[in-house]
Amino acid sequence: MGFLSTIFGFFGFGFGILIGLVVGYFFFIYFQPTHVKDPEIKPLTEQDPVTLQKMLPEIPIWIKNPDSDRVDWLNKFIEYLWPYLDKAICKTAKNIAMPIIAEQIPKYKIDGVEFETLTLGSLPPTFQGMKVYVTDEKELIMEPSVKWAGNPNVTISVKAFGLKATVQVLDLQVFLAPRITLKPLVPTFPCFANIYVSLMEKPHVDFGLKVVGADLMSIPGIYRFVQELIKDQVANMYLWPKTLEVQILDPTKAMKRPVGILHVKVLRAMKLKKKDLLGASDPYVKLKMTGDKMPSEKTTVKYKNLNPEWNEEFNLSVKDTESQVLEINVYDWGQVRKHDKMGMNVIPLKAISPEEPKEFTLGLLKNMDPNDVHNVKSHGHIVVELTYKPFKEGELAKGFEEKHKVQKAPEGTPTGGGLLVVIVHEAEDVVGKYHTNPYVRVTLTGQEKKTKRIKRNRDPRWEEEFGFTLEEPPTNQRLHVEVISTSSRSLLHQKESLGYIDITLADVVLNKRINEKYHLIDSKNGRIQIELQWRTS
Repeated sequence: MGFLSTIFGFFGFGFGILIGLVVGYFFFIYFQPTHVKDPEIKPLTEQDPVTLQKMLPEIPIWIKNPDSDRVDWLNKFIEYLWPYLDKAICKTAKNIAMPIIAEQIPKYKIDGVEFETLTLGSLPPTFQGMKVYVTDEKELIMEPSVKWAGNPNVTISVKAFGLKATVQVLDLQVFLAPRITLKPLVPTFPCFANIYVSLMEKPHVDFGLKVVGADLMSIPGIYRFVQELIKDQVANMYLWPKTLEVQILDPTKAMKRPVGILHVKVLRAMKLKKKDLLGASDPYVKLKMTGDKMPSEKTTVKYKNLNPEWNEEFNLSVKDTESQVLEINVYDWGQVRKHDKMGMNVIPLKAISPEEPKEFTLGLLKNMDPNDVHNVKSHGHIVVELTYKPFKEGELAKGFEEKHKVQKAPEGTPTGGGLLVVIVHEAEDVVGKYHTNPYVRVTLTGQEKKTKRIKRNRDPRWEEEFGFTLEEPPTNQRLHVEVISTSSRSLLHQKESLGYIDITLADVVLNKRINEKYHLIDSKNGRIQIELQWRTS
């Protein structure tokens, strides 16, 4: 019986398992629980406030803020470069830190401090989004959202009194919302002189800290104390409006600020060639400094004279004595026809010694091409006297630091009056019906100034400066600014207006400086940026 009961018990157990599996499968297939429902998917706009609050920390900033842009390309770029950036950043940080540590350790009777391990890990930081601000000043403002949940390993060994202790930083998390400003923008690579960094909110910093192998951050109270200490210290130094300034370029060289004045005295010309069919020529001289956007200086016209004497003096600003050249062009004035070029020559500024007047007698050439056969013929001579007067170092630095401060008017400005400086920066969406070759005409009290003409450009940039000397403050006057397009190809429509604006000058007299963009009248979407300065003596 014992053997039979064992056999039946075995089969009974086996049949029980089989029957249990069949019954369980049947219930699983044909009976569904009523308390489990399919997940319901809703758009963010239909979520309740509590759910949204739980989800917001995980939502990218470019979704929460429509004015923030996605920068996936930048994250991909950093991801590919991270192994190399890791080594470069660590090497730079080590080179900066070690001299500072070597200078400080004698004060604390420490024998030595060394980096045993220094790596930022394999996980790069990510940019959740970036906001870019557009201003009327020469600057670029960016506000990225940076998150870095990295796995760095920084191990520092400290030796003192014959003992050695190690400090290890692990599992770093940093969440930042910095504002990065690149200014001023300059025409020298990398196109900005300084970087200004400030934090728009307190940063979140979390990390593990091991001292002699023990996790210091696991001690009750230490973790929160260190967290708050780091936040407060960083906020005190860099929370907006406080900034960290990093100089990239020498500002005076990058901005190409004037370093001196070139005094030019045009004395006379000899043996000029006749350009008029019925008599002599009507010569005048144009002076232009290369690399300068200021208009050319012109002498008076000497009518019917091939050996004219001017004895006229001019002052030109100098930005780089090593590379700039003074261009001297002689033209034959024509009342109706185009002014004919009679000859030219150049004088490199590096050929002039400071504070020493030097007279030059130059042979006039057709152009500066040494292989041009026309330069073999004589086109006459011109005599000029040059004196270069450099600024003092103190005056140059002070002038750059106060570049936003309105300068004083030059000597000779009428008492009670002043100098109105008009800087034409750029225009946007200026489109002509027949052609778009824009230039700007600025008119005040009968005086007219013009910028250069830029061909086939609806978003031109001039960056040209003009001055109007006035007997009294223009509190009741208006500055007329008009954008005009000209074309010699269109016989019926050689000139057309692309828009204009009349600017009341009372504000600039009161505020000394205004830099704004104005909507052009008689233009669909055109705008122009004008900077005005009122300088008094």
